[in-house]
Amino acid sequence: MENQLSFSEHDSLKIIQQMINTAKKEQKDDGKGWIIWGWMLFCASALTILNIEFKWFQTFFFWNIFGVGTLLMGLLETIKSLFFPKTKKVKTYTKDIFEKLNIGFFISIMLIIVSMNIGVSPNKGFPILMNLYGFWILIYATVLNFKPSMIGAYIMWALAFTALFVSTFQHVMLLQALGVLCGYIIPGYIAKKRFNDQSIGKV
Repeated sequence: MENQLSFSEHDSLKIIQQMINTAKKEQKDDGKGWIIWGWMLFCASALTILNIEFKWFQTFFFWNIFGVGTLLMGLLETIKSLFFPKTKKVKTYTKDIFEKLNIGFFISIMLIIVSMNIGVSPNKGFPILMNLYGFWILIYATVLNFKPSMIGAYIMWALAFTALFVSTFQHVMLLQALGVLCGYIIPGYIAKKRFNDQSIGKV
C-alpha cells in the first residue's frame, strides 16, 4: 500500500513537472509575429504620411492595401490549418489565454474600423487603435514576462494620448509609426535574438 502511494506521488509530481515544462516551451516568443505585423503597420503609416504630402493616391490607399494583405494572410493561415494540419500540441492555460485575447483584439479592431467608416474621425480613431495595441502588447508582455514589450506598451499609450491632441492626420500617422517601432518592431527583434540564443544554447 505504501509503495503504491509512493509511486502515485512520484508519478503526479512528474506529470506536473512535464506540464510546467510544456508551458515554458510554449511561452517562448521568436518575435516573428511582432516583426511582421510591426513592419506592415509601420510601412502603412509612413507611406500614408508621404502619400498625403505628395498626393499620390487617395488618403487611405495604403491602409486599404494593408487590409487586403491582412485578409489574404488570414485566408492562407486558414487554408494551411485545414489542408496541412500540424501535429496537435498540448493545450495549456497560457495558450488558451492568448487565443481568447486574439479573438477579443480582432473583434475590437473591427468595431473601431467600422466606427471610423460611419462617423468617427480618423484623427481620433487611430489613437483609439493605438490604445488597443498598447493593451494587447501589455497583456502578452505580462504573460511572457518580457520587459521590452512592457516598456513598448507604455510608450504606445503615451503616444496614443499625445495623438488625441495633434491637429493633422500626418502627425497622427507619425506618432503611430513611432509607437509601432517601439511596441512591435524593436521588442520583436529583441525577442528574436533571445529565442535564437536559447536555441543555439540547446544544441
